[in-house]
Amino acid sequence: MILQELKEYYDRKLQEGTIAKDGWIKGELDFLIDLDLDGNIIGISDLREGHDKKELDLPNIGKQAVRHSNSGKDANLLWDNSLFVFGLDEKGKIEKGKLRLKSMIEAIDTWIGETDDLGVKAVRKFLTKGLENRDHFKLALTHPEYGEIFKSGRVKISFRVPQSGLPIVFNSPVVIDKLNQIFDFGKKPSKQVRGTCLVTGIENAVIELTHPPVKGVRGCQSSGGSIVSFNKPSFNSYNKTQSQNAPVSKSAASQYTKALETLLSSSRQCINIGDSTIIFWSKKTSSFESDFAFFFENPQEDDSPDAGTHKIKALYDSVYTGAYKDDDGKTPFYILGLAPNSGRIAIRFWETGTISEIASRIKQYFDDFSIIKPPDEMEYYPVWMILENIATKNEKKNIPANLVGDFIRSILKGTEYPAAMFQLAIRRIRSDPKDRVKPIRAAIIKAYLNRYNKNKNVREVSKELDTYNTSTSYQLGRLFAVLEKIQEKANPKINTTIRQRFYASASSTPQSVFPNLLRLKNYHLAKLNRANAVYFEHLLGQIFEQLSEFPAYLTLHEQGLFAIGYYHQQQAFFKGKNN
Repeated sequence: MILQELKEYYDRKLQEGTIAKDGWIKGELDFLIDLDLDGNIIGISDLREGHDKKELDLPNIGKQAVRHSNSGKDANLLWDNSLFVFGLDEKGKIEKGKLRLKSMIEAIDTWIGETDDLGVKAVRKFLTKGLENRDHFKLALTHPEYGEIFKSGRVKISFRVPQSGLPIVFNSPVVIDKLNQIFDFGKKPSKQVRGTCLVTGIENAVIELTHPPVKGVRGCQSSGGSIVSFNKPSFNSYNKTQSQNAPVSKSAASQYTKALETLLSSSRQCINIGDSTIIFWSKKTSSFESDFAFFFENPQEDDSPDAGTHKIKALYDSVYTGAYKDDDGKTPFYILGLAPNSGRIAIRFWETGTISEIASRIKQYFDDFSIIKPPDEMEYYPVWMILENIATKNEKKNIPANLVGDFIRSILKGTEYPAAMFQLAIRRIRSDPKDRVKPIRAAIIKAYLNRYNKNKNVREVSKELDTYNTSTSYQLGRLFAVLEKIQEKANPKINTTIRQRFYASASSTPQSVFPNLLRLKNYHLAKLNRANAVYFEHLLGQIFEQLSEFPAYLTLHEQGLFAIGYYHQQQAFFKGKNN
């Protein structure tokens, strides 16, 4: 299912002209070496700056187009980095680089073979002469400006033969025809395995034994990782080796890989949360596809600060289903979560639905996390911020790996939010004496409890202070906030309040803490003027009307209600002060 939808996305982008066709990849070249017909260097063109530097289609004959193994036997066809072109090792020396140079020649012989193409013949002569006599490359490797760059291996090089009449050798009709044959089901390339493709359903297709690695997943190897891979005997069945276990045609493998890398390189269709890389797309072009990232992360640097807020408000203003007004709400939408796993890429989650369904669930997510907050607080909380605020030390690296997928899945499916998220929020409140119940943590608790208690005949947690809430835990939280406020009023310059010293124990074992706090309250009230004392006594009386006892302990859910009661009462004090 995943590979099929990626293949369809490739077809869509190919029709738009924004993705490379089979046998090619999108990339850039840094240098062109000009050769005569005998393979001698007659010039070097620097493409790194100026109008010639642009993305173009490069021949792709397999996995070596995006990564190299340590063997040095996987050169690209008619282009590669300078270590392969000049046969150098990692230190820029020629003693151990012959395998790479031989690989360049073998790529030509394997994929092109005997040919009358002037450009291809000139390149092969250039490489062969360099293999026989290393001084043949001297003009390039001792070049006063480019020599050291070539030895570093950090640049990509191809060839041009002016006498052939082509701007780049690999753009010749001979090379294009050969690559088309490799990916054409009607022509049988040599030494290929054939079978039925599980993605396209085409029979007698050329099967890709080793799928191209995918680059762009955060945390994965720089050379890329594989989604489909069978590299050990224990992974094989029925005497089928490598990817014959899950036969995918060479064409389909190339296409889904390009589709993945296109999505991963897009700033509007790829977001990173924790160790998860999340990509998304719709069946056809839609504004929802380009705006989806705004719902989950901060705007990009080149966006206005309010860009994300405007997109969310547009979601609220959309028609009843929650679908964007200019989109077809029935258009399928796909979300794929990926994570690094050694040399492979793990699928964290895969969610599908229509634009209407996904939009309405995102709207519900923002409704769930809506809570009274200070004026300077962010209006809508993106996913990464929520997870960061429950991670140890508020650091992204400490976000539990599986929590990202579970949280996003609950948003997109409209199911209960992960219990782990709620538990971490309570733990951070107890261990963070400075901030305790921040607005975002209160929003997390509210959202979790309301979804957990849905259809359980339990009073819903409100956005702001609910004086009629009969929950003992909620009223205890209010009581703690009032006692803290009395202490602050009585001692304006106090540095450490009961919040820092007693919140953790008061929210878990109230019976052991509150009697002592109430005795302290009497001393604090005596320091206040009559008006303040009367106000707080009235407020305490209102709370005690809802309390019958101090429980010996509170469950985790009750601790959540305690935190909400505390937060709501705090915000009520703040709001009253402003009024």
